[in-house]
Amino acid sequence: MNLSRETVQDNDLNCPSEYGKLKKVLVVSPQNMRITEIINETQKHFMKDNIDIDKAVHQHEQFVKILEENGAEVHHLAPRKEMNEQVFTRDIGFCIGNELIVSSMNTELRKGEVKVLLGWLEEQKIPHTHLAAHSIEGGDVLVDGKNVWVGISGRTNRLAVQALKKLLPDYTVHALPLRSDILHLDCVFTIISEEAALVYPPAFSKKDLEKIKEHYNIIEVSEKEQFRMGPNVLAIGDKTIVSLPQNGELNERIREKGFKVIETDFSEIIKSGGSFRCCTLPLVRE
Repeated sequence: MNLSRETVQDNDLNCPSEYGKLKKVLVVSPQNMRITEIINETQKHFMKDNIDIDKAVHQHEQFVKILEENGAEVHHLAPRKEMNEQVFTRDIGFCIGNELIVSSMNTELRKGEVKVLLGWLEEQKIPHTHLAAHSIEGGDVLVDGKNVWVGISGRTNRLAVQALKKLLPDYTVHALPLRSDILHLDCVFTIISEEAALVYPPAFSKKDLEKIKEHYNIIEVSEKEQFRMGPNVLAIGDKTIVSLPQNGELNERIREKGFKVIETDFSEIIKSGGSFRCCTLPLVRE
């Protein structure tokens, strides 16, 4: 198996939040990216045009450059020809505190990605837990201190949430059922600081929206912005956010709250239903 030879020290693993300074992160180049079978709502709109691979690779390289320029050590898994969704490394695993958890994918198309990650973790001798029994994907999991927010979606079920609660007894795990057309929690809710979060309100019940508001001052995302993956920004520390230039009005609302927004084009990659957060698996945050 052709895996990255870069090393990660297991005692370095620590992600206490979604917004701490990003120090180490795992990515995959989109060089094999394509829409072959529709597995989410966004792909329906782009199946005919599909993906311009050269453009997607260039956009991803520019994104990686931004991460490195802002102090992140970027590790790369080798892209596999048969894994056309492999760019979305967030889904295959997630780090909560110093616990690295490997996901269980709900679509056959993506199950091979987990095997690649497991092989890399074993090669690097990184301790991990594989929640293999029930479907759970990292795009549905947000962490903020001792609070973990988990979307109940077509990709993550309640049994997986119960398993996560048993694994993390010192954390409060909040389950958030999502509207049926929403792929993952991070498509509608992203925490960008201790106080602030981007939220697409129609995705949640009134009760759950109020629960979110109890913890965060929310920056509302419109339907148009949500379709363009507006909530799926990446916080990289120091109140700095990576976001799409196409969501200019949303970016201004974020800036008004005291954040720095770095805009970079990701228009080819979002055609497959994911953006900046989806394309990163953080291993270390300060």
